[in-house]
Amino acid sequence: MRSNDNNNKRWQPATVTIHGGKKRDEHGALVSPLYQTATFAFENTAQGSARFAGEEAGYIYSRLGNPTVTELEHRVAALEGYPAAAACATGMGAVSASMLAFLQQGDHVVISDAIYGCSFALFSHLFTRFGIDVTFVDMSTPDQVRSAMRPETQVVFLESPVNPHLRVVDIAMVSAIAHEFDARVIVDNTFMTPLLQQPIQQGADLVLHSATKYLNGHGDVVAGIVCGSAEDIELIKLTTLKDMGATMSPHDAWLILRGLKTLDVRMERHCRNAAEVAEYLQQQPLVREVYYPGFPTHPAQRLMGTQMHGAGAVIAFELHGDIDSARQLLDELELITIAVSLGDAETLIQHPASMTHSPYTPEARAAAGITDTLIRISVGLEAVGDIIADLEQAFATIASQHKHTQPQAIYG
Repeated sequence: MRSNDNNNKRWQPATVTIHGGKKRDEHGALVSPLYQTATFAFENTAQGSARFAGEEAGYIYSRLGNPTVTELEHRVAALEGYPAAAACATGMGAVSASMLAFLQQGDHVVISDAIYGCSFALFSHLFTRFGIDVTFVDMSTPDQVRSAMRPETQVVFLESPVNPHLRVVDIAMVSAIAHEFDARVIVDNTFMTPLLQQPIQQGADLVLHSATKYLNGHGDVVAGIVCGSAEDIELIKLTTLKDMGATMSPHDAWLILRGLKTLDVRMERHCRNAAEVAEYLQQQPLVREVYYPGFPTHPAQRLMGTQMHGAGAVIAFELHGDIDSARQLLDELELITIAVSLGDAETLIQHPASMTHSPYTPEARAAAGITDTLIRISVGLEAVGDIIADLEQAFATIASQHKHTQPQAIYG
C-alpha cells in the first residue's frame, strides 16, 4: 500500500518540485486541496487547550499554520536541503522575520554592500532605530569580511549573485569566517533558486526567497519563504513571524505549489534565453559593459560546479551615456515590460538607480557600483528572437536619434 508521506530523499530536484511534501488526499485528488480557512474547529475544549499548549499536533488558526502552507514549506525545504521552512507574506517578511528572530538591542550585523533596495532600507534605517549596529561591506575577499566582524556580530546577510549587478559572493568563504565569530549566515537565494544554488552546501545557516519570483513564476503572488534548521524555523515561527503577522495566505501557498511544478522546465528556458540575450548585448555598440555570470570572464566562473550550477536568467548592463539614455532605452521597448520584479514568464526590465535601489543614498549607490546607466533585465520565456528583436529596435531608434545631434550622449 502506498504511504501518504513521500520520501523526498530518493528524488532528484526536478521531481521534488512536483511531489515534495505532498500527502495523499483522502478523496484521491491529484492536486492538493486548498484549505482556504482562517480557523480550525476543535472536537472539544480539551483538544483546543492541548493544541494551544503544544501537547497535541494539529491546526488552530491559519496565521499559526495551515495544511496548504505546510505542504509548501516542506517542498521548498526539501529543495533547499534544510529540515524546515517558514512561509511568509512577502519576501521582505522573510527577511525581517529571519533577521529579527536572532537580534536584540546592542547586536551587530554585517551586510553585503549591494542588496535589494528594501533590504538596504530595513538594515540602514529601521535597524539602527532599535539599537542594532549595521556594517555594510564588500564581501569580495576574506580580509574585507573579517575586518567587518566583531564579537557582538550575530548575523551576516548576503545575496549571491548580488542585486542588481550580479557580483558573486563566495558563500563558503563568508560562512567559514562568520562561524568563527558564532554568527549565523543568512543568504537570499532568490536569483538562483534551489535548482541552481543550494547555500546549505556552502555552510549557510538559513536561506530565504522572495517566492514572488521564480518559485511562483507567474507574477500573481507576493510571498516569501525562509529555510533552516528545525530549531531556527520554530523560533522564527513562534516569535517574529507569528507576532508581526507576516504569514502567508493559504491561497498564495496553493498558487506557489502550482508554480513549483514547472520550476525545472521554466528555469531551463529562462537560462537558455538569458545566455543568448547576454551574447547579443555584449555585441551591442551602445552597451558599455554587460554583467552576466555565464560569461567566461565573469568572476562567477570560479564557483561554477561548486557553489553555482548555472548562470541564472538576470542580466545587468551599462550604457554609454547618462541617465537619460537609460530611461530612453526602456521607454522605446515594445515587447519587454518595464517592471521591477523578476522570474515571471514575461521579460521584465528596470532602472535600479531610480527604481529598486532608490532607497540608497547617491553615495551608497556609488559604493555599491550602481550607476545611473545600469539596467537590469529579467529574461522571460518568450521566443528569444523576439526579445532580442525588441532590444534591437530600441537601440536602433536611440542610435538614429542621436547620430547627428548628440553622439556623446550615447557613445560618450
